[in-house]
Amino acid sequence: MQTDRFFWYKGLSLVQRRTLWCPTWLGCFCVALFLAAPIFWWCYSGELFLSSTDRRPAEVLVVEGWIGREGIRAAAAEFVQHGYTYVVASGGLTTSERWEEGGWNYAVGAAHELMRSGVPESRIIVATARDVERERTFESTIAVSRALKSEHIQPSAINVFTYGPHAGRSRLVFTKVFQPETKVGVISWAPVTYRSEPWWRSSDRAKDFLTETAGYFYEAFLNSGRKSNTSDQETLPVSP
Repeated sequence: MQTDRFFWYKGLSLVQRRTLWCPTWLGCFCVALFLAAPIFWWCYSGELFLSSTDRRPAEVLVVEGWIGREGIRAAAAEFVQHGYTYVVASGGLTTSERWEEGGWNYAVGAAHELMRSGVPESRIIVATARDVERERTFESTIAVSRALKSEHIQPSAINVFTYGPHAGRSRLVFTKVFQPETKVGVISWAPVTYRSEPWWRSSDRAKDFLTETAGYFYEAFLNSGRKSNTSDQETLPVSP
């Protein structure tokens, strides 16, 4: 009877002895190295990854109007050199410092700059996006999709012409909207003053890289809470 009582009390004990496995110093170093390696790689190669150009054989070139006059002129040269059939100027209300003026539409301004750069007006499609505070790239992409549909154009591939590290996020958004009917390529452009030194030595480039890093992963993993197909966005009003 006493033996049974002993085991009954033992089963109600608050603590008991267990073997605990702990990593050695070498093990801790290996775990830390495994976790830190992707961060170090991104710091050194992330800007290059986000700014990668992947040009597709395409009949439609999409230029994001916010990149400024110099970027639009470079897009006009791209249009001529690679034999596109159409160029789509996209964007909403101007806010970027890359344009001297404000208070008008990026798409309209980009279209005018394309014509001044020698692109025939008949080859230019203007895709004006809604004036929004957030998700402007997504709204511009929807505007491009609508503009192409209104012209009864269903391209098998498009190339998106945009600025530097924004290329990664733009390609993600355009791919989600245009898949699976249209393949999406991307052309990353940088001005002639763009330095080859590391991004952390330039305050502007550091700001762009950190902003686009957050935007890229937010878009890649969270999808910004949006649906990916334009058929689900047809109820949105079209900008005048």
